[in-house]
Amino acid sequence: MSHIGKPPCDDGVIAGDGPVLPCSAAARRWTMVAAILGSSMAFIDGTVVNVALPALQRELGATAAQAQWIIESYALFLASLLLVGGALGDRFGRRRIFMIGTALFTLASIGCAASASADPLIAARALQGVGAALLVPGSLSLISATFPASERGQAIGTWSAFSGITAAVGPVVGGFLIDHYSWTWAFLMNAPLGLVLLAVCATKVPESRGAAARGRLDVLGAILATVALAGLVFALIEAPARGWSAAPVIGAALIGIVALTLFFIVEARSPAPMLPLGLFRSADFMGTNLLTLLLYAALGGGLFFFPLNLIQVQGYGATAAGSALLPFIAIMFLLSRWTGRLVGVVGPRLPLVAGPLLAAIGFALFAIPGIGGEYWQTFLPAVCVLGFGMAITVAPLTTTVMNSVGRELAGVASGVNNAVSRAAGLLAIAFFALLMAYRFDTALEARLAALELPASVTAAVIDQRHRLAAITLPDDLDPAAADAIRHAVSQSFVAGFRAVMLACAALAALSSLVSAALIGRAPPSGQG
Repeated sequence: MSHIGKPPCDDGVIAGDGPVLPCSAAARRWTMVAAILGSSMAFIDGTVVNVALPALQRELGATAAQAQWIIESYALFLASLLLVGGALGDRFGRRRIFMIGTALFTLASIGCAASASADPLIAARALQGVGAALLVPGSLSLISATFPASERGQAIGTWSAFSGITAAVGPVVGGFLIDHYSWTWAFLMNAPLGLVLLAVCATKVPESRGAAARGRLDVLGAILATVALAGLVFALIEAPARGWSAAPVIGAALIGIVALTLFFIVEARSPAPMLPLGLFRSADFMGTNLLTLLLYAALGGGLFFFPLNLIQVQGYGATAAGSALLPFIAIMFLLSRWTGRLVGVVGPRLPLVAGPLLAAIGFALFAIPGIGGEYWQTFLPAVCVLGFGMAITVAPLTTTVMNSVGRELAGVASGVNNAVSRAAGLLAIAFFALLMAYRFDTALEARLAALELPASVTAAVIDQRHRLAAITLPDDLDPAAADAIRHAVSQSFVAGFRAVMLACAALAALSSLVSAALIGRAPPSGQG
């Protein structure tokens, strides 16, 4: 659930002033249908899989690290290849690349559903990420290519409205399928959407290319970005189980650091970089991207553990867990039009300071509930406060990113910020898992020691600590002892969850300080 609804700057990507393809009103309508279906597939997958993780851990015997890789393998390729996916569409045809992405995503979704263990599922999720990297920017650029500037505002509103509906309905429908049928349907429901989408594109959507279709592709930059993120994420995820001194962990970390260094060197020298470093000369652009990195790290890392808490500790079903963030989505949807006008009324600095600060309070509220209690009294206040904070932030953030550079670079700036938000969530899940594992392990050892269990039972539980709240107990265990151990495991997970949410609150508060220090201090470079 790293991205509930649309990530920042999606609207900015499709609002640019690019060349418009002459086409009929019917072709524009079908293009809108294709864009909505494509975005829906990505949004549904991005939210439903988190709800499915407890079932995947239970039925596939996945460890906590494997559960992270199920999310991270998808996010890795989406974050690192997103900008290249857009460039491929401009060069080789937006509809063609969009359809290739759709086909890959659909086939990978079927592969996910057919997986009998965690490792094949992780591989299929990686292929899904590659498909999404071609699909997501394509769904936006198709609108830009077919709708003239006079109609793009309404097109953006239509697309945003349906995206909001999808974000709300997807986790609930997915949770219902998991509760009443199987986790496989969380992936299989992408298949009919993908087939319909391919048929619509093949018969109704016109082909188009970008103005820079003959430009160079930054293939080396994309490879280095992927290797850098993969190395760092591998080290963070595998360190709790293997140890920081393990050769694979040290090697992956070094590879990630070297690749990241080379990435920035290549981008500084490339004639057509995927990440134009010159954009960061703008204080507003630097500030908005630092804000995005910190705030979306908090959002992605924190909300990864929220469904696990609800299902494995609080006893919610997958449907209820999928519904738990509906107030968040409703607040974002209802306030989006109002918050979009804030920059014009009060400037960018106030909402980009106040919004993240309110989000920090929301994250802190998540750290209060223990085990049990009604949703309305425990998690709903946190969900609502976080929703208000993000609603105040997202639309002004998009506007400020686009205004921070020249008009001709607004689309590129939006794409960079969008990719930053996804990379933030990718890295945060791995980082916060370290914090969760440390706090869970120390709390579990203390609570098991207090129970004075037989040494063999304590050892059996400790040996499964990598499964966190999904720890299973022997069937022949005394019922009273089993209840006590389950309670100790749940308490330990809550201790880790609280630590994660307080860290998220700190990141959100830091993003507010970044906004106060950097944003709105100088006239935007895109003016005049």
